[in-house]
Amino acid sequence: MKFNTALESIKTYEAGKPIELVVREYGIDKDQIVKLASNENPFGCSPKVKDAVRAIIDNMALYPDDSMVKLKSALSNKYGIQSNELIIGAGSDQVIEFAIHAKAHSGSKVLMNSVTFAMYEIYAKQVGAQIIRTASREHKMDEFYALYQEHKPSIIFLCTPNNPTGDGLLASELVSFIEKIDNDTLVIVDGAYMEYARFKDPSYAVEPGDLVKRFNNVLFLGTFSKAYGLGGMRVGYGIACAPIIEALYKVRPPFNITTLSLEAASVALEDELFVQECIADNFSQMERYKEFAHAKGITVIESYTNFVTLLLPEEKNSSKIAQELLKKGMIVRDLSSYGLNAIRVTIGTRVQNDRFFELTDSLV
Repeated sequence: MKFNTALESIKTYEAGKPIELVVREYGIDKDQIVKLASNENPFGCSPKVKDAVRAIIDNMALYPDDSMVKLKSALSNKYGIQSNELIIGAGSDQVIEFAIHAKAHSGSKVLMNSVTFAMYEIYAKQVGAQIIRTASREHKMDEFYALYQEHKPSIIFLCTPNNPTGDGLLASELVSFIEKIDNDTLVIVDGAYMEYARFKDPSYAVEPGDLVKRFNNVLFLGTFSKAYGLGGMRVGYGIACAPIIEALYKVRPPFNITTLSLEAASVALEDELFVQECIADNFSQMERYKEFAHAKGITVIESYTNFVTLLLPEEKNSSKIAQELLKKGMIVRDLSSYGLNAIRVTIGTRVQNDRFFELTDSLV
C-alpha cells in the first residue's frame, strides 16, 4: 500500500514512557515508579476541578458544547480578549496542527529553533513544507532574523520558555523581533510554560492580550497540561486576531474537546491560588537540582519551566543513564534524539526528587 510520500521523512514523535509500560517491561511495582519525563504537575489539578468533573459525569452521553462558551468566557476575562480571538484545541499541539494546515503547504518554509518542540517539524512536514533551523541551541533572534530575511518563511515558531531545554526569551526581545516581521508571515509564540516564566521573572512574561492588540500576524499558544495539571484532559488554546482564528476554525473538527475536559479547564481557571502554590513549590525544589548538578560538575540550563535540562559531560551517556534509571523505576527524558547529551527531568514532589537524587547519584 502506498502512502503520502511526505511521511517518508517524518520521525514518529516519542512521548515519555507511561508508567504502565514500565510495569510491563520491567516488572516493577506501580507504586515504586516515579515519572519525571513529561512535565506534568506532580500535584495534579485543583480539588475543585475533581469535584466539578464528578458532578457532570452523567452528561457523557451528550455531545459537548461546541461553542465552548464557558471556557472561552473564562479565558477572555483572564487575558482581556474577545471570544472570537480564541480557538480551543485538544492540547496546544492540535492548534499547531490547525495553524500549519491553514497557512503552510508544499513549497512553504517553516522557521524554528535548532532544538525545540518536535511537533513543529512533524506537522510542517505533513504538508510538505521545508524546515529551516537556526544554528544555536538557545533562541538567538539575530539568527532568526537573518534566516527570515534569507528564506521569507510562511511560519516562524518561537517557543518561550523553550521545550525541551527550559530557557526563555525576554518579552521585550520577542516583541522587538516581531515588529520587524512582515504581516504575511505567521509568528507562532508557544507559551506552554508561560505561567512558570511569569512567576520566576515578569520580564520573561509574554502577555497574549497585548500581542493581539499590537500584531495581526501572531498566534499565541497556551495549555492546561502543565501548570494546571490537566495533561490527561488535553486542552490547549490559541489566541490571535479574529481573521487568523477564523481561518483556523476552517480546519478544526467539530466537538474536538470533551465535555469533561471543557468543564475541568473552566474550573481550573477559578483556582489560581492552587496553581501559584504549585509553581512556587516547583521553583523551590528546582534549587535542589541546581545544587545536585553543581556538586556533580553537571551543567544545568537556567530554566523558566517545571523541568530542568542536565547537560552531561562527554564521558557520560544520556541514553545509558536514562535506561539505567528506567530499570530502577525512574522515568526521565533522554534528549539524545535532539542532538544533546542530556536528560530532561520534570520537577516532582520533594519525595519524588529525593528518589531521583538517590538513584542518579552513582550514575553521574
